[in-house]
Amino acid sequence: MTEPSYLHATRVAYDTVAVDYAKLVPPAFEDDLYGRAMISTFAELTRALDAGPVADLGCGPGHVTAHLQSLGVTAFGIDLSPETVAVARRRHPDLQFDEGSMTDLDRADGSLGGIIAWYSIVHTPPELLPVVFAEFHRVLAPGGHLLIAFKAGDRLRHLEHAYGHEFSLDVYWVSPDRIAELLSQTGLVVDARLIREPNEQEKPRQGRQAYLVARKPGKSVGDLETRAADNIS
Repeated sequence: MTEPSYLHATRVAYDTVAVDYAKLVPPAFEDDLYGRAMISTFAELTRALDAGPVADLGCGPGHVTAHLQSLGVTAFGIDLSPETVAVARRRHPDLQFDEGSMTDLDRADGSLGGIIAWYSIVHTPPELLPVVFAEFHRVLAPGGHLLIAFKAGDRLRHLEHAYGHEFSLDVYWVSPDRIAELLSQTGLVVDARLIREPNEQEKPRQGRQAYLVARKPGKSVGDLETRAADNIS
């Protein structure tokens, strides 16, 4: 089967910038207080459910995977770019990182307690997101949670230079309402969303940032708390 052009472009671009990307993006992540607050909530939800490991999809150099581990979550990373995976393995030799695509995850149905997609859907044409979200739904365990970070809006920006390198890559801004609608259509329930304004470093190009938490219907943290209370009484 021929690989979609956007996947090929994404792999080539991140293979090209992998080393320099790893120098610049993790420090920006440390400055994203609102985003890391959402990750802390996500980590608490997945720890309480205890339904399997968390996949960091589009993991880049592994900084989010490592952050999840520091919060007590068993996490591993998957990325489309072999060069990026190599960087992640060098930076975090104690963690697992594999090559793979969000459109075809090499995981059994219902095997993941959580998924985090930290700005990794931004290169997927919006009309193809249902394929990605259906795959998320497939591999999540009942009650499993999904956290997505993305650029909020309605525009397409074509990049030809970034991180000190030349390449060709599309970046999509998508409305949070549209993302929520697409997730609902695949059977995922949206529980929370946060939209923040760009900080001083992000202005004027980046715009608003969105974080959205959804879950696959099934066991919930509330169910587990009720069952625990029944056992105590």
